[in-house]
Amino acid sequence: MENSVEFNRPTNVNENSNHEARNTTKKEQTGLKHECGVFGAIACGDWPTSLDIGQIVCLGLVALQHRGQESAGIVTSEGKCAKNFNVYKGMGMINNIFDDDAMRRLRGNLGIGHTRYSTSAASEEVNCQPFVVHTAHGVMAVAHNGELVNCESLRKDVLSRGVGLSTHSDSELITQALCLNPPEGEVNGPDWPARIRHLMQLAQLSYSLVIMMKDKIYGVRDPYGNRPLCIGKIVPLSLGNKTVHIDDIEADGWVISSESCGFLSIGARYVREVEPGEIVELSRHGIRQIDIVERPKNKKQAFCIFEYVYFARSDSFFEGQMVYSVRLQCGRQLAREAPVEADIVSSVPESGTAAAHGYARESGLHFSEVLCKNRYVGRTFIQPSTRLRQLGVAKKFGALTENVAGKRLILIDDSIVRGNTIGPIIKLLRDAGATEVHIRIASPPLLYPCYMGINIPTREELIANRMDAKALARHVGADSLEYLSVEGLVKAVRFNLKSTQDNDQIGHCTACLTGEYPGGIPEELSW
Repeated sequence: MENSVEFNRPTNVNENSNHEARNTTKKEQTGLKHECGVFGAIACGDWPTSLDIGQIVCLGLVALQHRGQESAGIVTSEGKCAKNFNVYKGMGMINNIFDDDAMRRLRGNLGIGHTRYSTSAASEEVNCQPFVVHTAHGVMAVAHNGELVNCESLRKDVLSRGVGLSTHSDSELITQALCLNPPEGEVNGPDWPARIRHLMQLAQLSYSLVIMMKDKIYGVRDPYGNRPLCIGKIVPLSLGNKTVHIDDIEADGWVISSESCGFLSIGARYVREVEPGEIVELSRHGIRQIDIVERPKNKKQAFCIFEYVYFARSDSFFEGQMVYSVRLQCGRQLAREAPVEADIVSSVPESGTAAAHGYARESGLHFSEVLCKNRYVGRTFIQPSTRLRQLGVAKKFGALTENVAGKRLILIDDSIVRGNTIGPIIKLLRDAGATEVHIRIASPPLLYPCYMGINIPTREELIANRMDAKALARHVGADSLEYLSVEGLVKAVRFNLKSTQDNDQIGHCTACLTGEYPGGIPEELSW
């Protein structure tokens, strides 16, 4: 079905908005969906800046488009007035929302943005972020990646103080909670770091936040480090390709983002991650650490391990290592755990490609492409016949027959969720002449839902809860099917881990694989 989107006119937050937007796109019920990506940018030095902050934020969101495709928004500020922000939001993909006219009206010296896939609230315009609210001390904008585990108790706390909420979004809940006075009170105006600390004590999982005030941006990562957040430095264009240490380069500005993958495209260089529990402040004078909120004693970090497996772009950096390198190592580990005699190794593009190269290198087998992806699969204007529906995946992939015919092949993918697509792919390869098709999955079976910002289907929908590997192989028509073990995944993720932290505190959330949730199972919602 077609997307139907009505563009929002950029507005001042003082104006009433009665825009309507709708999204009639039917979601593919095949994989996982990430909730969202957050991005912020601020210019250094004297304002007005020569940097086009609105464009930088927009390009930063384009690089994070894989984290959410339902809606997006950008908020900018001149940094002079505490009453007015420039706001533009809409449903759909970023390149369909922000046109030239929108970007002209989003000029400013600092700004934040958000791209969203819904988990805790419906896919409607009212839930588009960043959320913008007026407080007693000026306007504030908040963009959130994650999902609150203790949403119910925090909601009751906020409502009990006479604060009204217009949505069921936990991101709006965070925004309103930041408006509450901290327990220790405030003497000379608002103490935003104290308010942020108070929120982090009330809710420890799961979020990365960018919070914009009149002339500064705060970056916040939950104490468990469950959701990613990193910092980049916008460098002068005159730097070119000179090899200079990042600390020796004067900053034109700073960016903060869910992932580092878009930094080079906007003239920025990766600096570091925001540490778990850390609050950082970005201003025209630079970046500084405000505080670190500790997690409960005897609790380890819980960075989402599926960021490495599935969600992040391959060129992003987490914990000092590139995601691509981890996926390569997952393939190597998979080859050790689940070898099989075959002629070639290949992948489901592009999700399994890095792991397939790792498997090939470890096994000594040749890597060869066997599937060609159609990049123009989108709107369908006709209803296919039963026969064409059964062919299903043929519209998305083509088989490279010369590489497949007469071959025993190992096909690598990063995960299996509902198991809807792997069967048609195997049939396609057999029709192209493959004599054997062995499926290898570079992650463990998904068994449990996620409550921390990933839209994983219910346990009943997860095919690994209905079939073990042998039964699933028979179901999808594979000669064999094996998963990477949980221990193998953790080993691969930590193989090249470079960390200055105590090794006893390094930790990764494997809740969707093991059912062990770092903050416990969330409260039942009464609304």
